[in-house]
Amino acid sequence: MRIRNVGYCILVVLVCQVLSQASIATARTSEEQEIRRIYKELIEAENRHDLPAVRALVWNSPSTLFVAKAPVGWHGYWGIDDVMQHLHDMYQQPFRIDPIYEEERTVFIAPEIAETYVPVRITVAYGGQEPVPRPFVMVLLWIQTPQGWKMATDIPIPVPPA
Repeated sequence: MRIRNVGYCILVVLVCQVLSQASIATARTSEEQEIRRIYKELIEAENRHDLPAVRALVWNSPSTLFVAKAPVGWHGYWGIDDVMQHLHDMYQQPFRIDPIYEEERTVFIAPEIAETYVPVRITVAYGGQEPVPRPFVMVLLWIQTPQGWKMATDIPIPVPPA
């Protein structure tokens, strides 16, 4: 009788662990889907050059970082106001991002911090560039705020020719 009770208790503990892990995986999946939705919304707003819509998806913090080609070299734009001013300047010329959504990947660094990796083609004339699509890997960090998931960091990495 005692062995049966111990076996039953072990079974209950194992079932609870499996259900707990399934619940965490489901929560992560729904959070991942939410970040994918917001990323797509961000790209669509950027392609429309819709600054208010982009601003609503960016973390309102002096620690927000956007790395981009500048008139001379590459530059880190820090803080939401600096980021938005750079986007405003960039949108005065041809600018478009075309993600390969099928290759998008999101991982959670912590429950409230996620990272998205997406191969993209960026067409931009800013900083003296020829406005032709070029391959990049876009790496974004997301932070969960009381207002929802917000983009905290955007780092496009140019892919050199093969």
